[in-house]
Amino acid sequence: MRLLPPKPFYYEGGERAVLLLHSFTSNPNDMKKLGSYLQQNQYSCYAPTLSGHGLPTEDLLSHGPADWWQDALNGYQLLKDKGYERIAVVGLSLGGVLALKMGQESQVNGIVTMSVPMYKEAAVLKERIIYYARRYKQLEGKKDQQIASEMAELDHLPFDSLTDFEQIINRTRDQLARVVSPVCVLYGELDDPSYKTSAEKIFQSVASDQKAIKGFAHSKHLMTLGKDMNAINQDILAFLNKLKW
Repeated sequence: MRLLPPKPFYYEGGERAVLLLHSFTSNPNDMKKLGSYLQQNQYSCYAPTLSGHGLPTEDLLSHGPADWWQDALNGYQLLKDKGYERIAVVGLSLGGVLALKMGQESQVNGIVTMSVPMYKEAAVLKERIIYYARRYKQLEGKKDQQIASEMAELDHLPFDSLTDFEQIINRTRDQLARVVSPVCVLYGELDDPSYKTSAEKIFQSVASDQKAIKGFAHSKHLMTLGKDMNAINQDILAFLNKLKW
């Protein structure tokens, strides 16, 4: 069965715009409930699909952080082209890394990060890819024997993009002091403990005058769809409403 690739979405809601950036091996669908909630509260939202995501692993591995960064920049420019002068960025995991990088290199009104890694080795990212690959093939309806054969072939693919991913995380972490926009840092207390450590690193290192950090007791990594989703949406809205737009 051929899986349809997830599409970007744009929700028009008001004069203030929010760029929504999804996580590694995920897609914009994970940001739709947040986007819809923000739209209902007079924010316009755009969520791009990061290159290779929502496609077979072979396609995902043919892209890397340079492509994903360009996707984020293109999303920012799309909102600019639609006439929005005031833009905030909300990112989950990989999307949060890109949001922080955007705060270092572009003019944004505010940044929200969720489940953002500041310490991640390529070997750990490879485990995530392996899990994604197996799950994708299962969703395609392939038999176990075929999946096993195709999974064995993955070892022959280049994993250079994962090393690049590790490097962009390190560079973004090393330049956190360049972030001066207001920042809201969120993490799930049921997630791997490294994400709490990363959240604290972000909070302590950014040069923002307005910043906040909060953990959610019932959240794992995918915070936008977890048990705390409504509370998280409300906190993000409250943060955005306080910004100097």
